[in-house]
Amino acid sequence: MTGPRMRRVLVTGGGSGIGRAIARAFAEAGDAVTICGRRMDALEETAQGYTMTLRQADVTNEAQVAALFDQPYDVVVANAGGGPAAKLRNTTLEQWNDTLAVTLTGTFLTFRAALDGMGQGGRLIAIASTASLKGGATIAAYASAKHGVLGLVRSVAQEVAKQGITCNAICPGFVDTPLAQGAIEGLMEKKGLDRAKAEAMVASGNPVGGLIRPDEVASAALYLASPGARMINGHALSLSGGEI
Repeated sequence: MTGPRMRRVLVTGGGSGIGRAIARAFAEAGDAVTICGRRMDALEETAQGYTMTLRQADVTNEAQVAALFDQPYDVVVANAGGGPAAKLRNTTLEQWNDTLAVTLTGTFLTFRAALDGMGQGGRLIAIASTASLKGGATIAAYASAKHGVLGLVRSVAQEVAKQGITCNAICPGFVDTPLAQGAIEGLMEKKGLDRAKAEAMVASGNPVGGLIRPDEVASAALYLASPGARMINGHALSLSGGEI
């Protein structure tokens, strides 16, 4: 007798931060993990000590996304995204378009391609943000894109429910990643704060206090991909210590 087939898992934006933690968590769980991103050196760093397939791809490029799905995946985590910290009046059209392209269009292209071969028990997971659930004074473009991601997740969830596939979003607050560290360093420079005070300001929206760990986001992804999460569909899982 042969054992159960290894699940095939794709994580976009797998070269750092949340994507890196999720990819490693699925690999440690025994899944066959593929990671993609724009920078091969970052992907190689993620895969050190792990067995992973590395694919260089830009999620805003339709052809490159389609090429990722030369074989179907059981779990697809759309993690790639980003955007500037800027008030609306200071946001350029280029910044706006770039933010929508990588965060919203990238998720759309990833999920659309994933559905071509995904079968019963498949899991689509978008890494959204608490910005999917509220606005922010200096994140107009980012919050708009993340609200769009959540609308996409809720719509896809209804589309695929009868196929035994689920589609959910994880909505973390500030996670301890290079992006958060950049925000902290920006406050240090702008306001003349030491690191501890700047980090406290960044994490002040989290009632528990402190930054969220990337492995905590990974744990949520593992759960949503598990058989026990079969009835969780179209959900926005707030991972924010009670901020939302």
